[in-house]
Amino acid sequence: MLDPKRRLISTGSPFELAFGYSRAVVDGDLVFVSGTTGYDYVTMTMPEDPAEQARNIFRTLDAVLTEAGSALSNVVRAQYFVTDRSYCEPVLTVCGEIFGQVRPAAGIYVVSGLLKPEMKVEIEITARLRS
Repeated sequence: MLDPKRRLISTGSPFELAFGYSRAVVDGDLVFVSGTTGYDYVTMTMPEDPAEQARNIFRTLDAVLTEAGSALSNVVRAQYFVTDRSYCEPVLTVCGEIFGQVRPAAGIYVVSGLLKPEMKVEIEITARLRS
């Protein structure tokens, strides 16, 4: 039985239902956002460029946080996953554009791969609800 105070948020991605997860979960005053990749969920396309994937990710994250009652400015933790060291700088440059003033606790990890080969970047965040 799910806690009635726990709220699940979906972007409508077919992956969420098929793989049994939510894009985000609001629990108490925190919003936990699942690892998000660079798909444009309207067209289900993925850009080749890792920086463009990061920009798509932040568009998704912004929409999810807005629906949750939060915002990118309320992010307290970010984890960045890239599949090649050469993607770190372009992805972190985009992160700096978004989080330059927010400066959440963060880490970047170079991993051997993500779920699909076209996925070069995945970002997972935790945010506080607006006060």
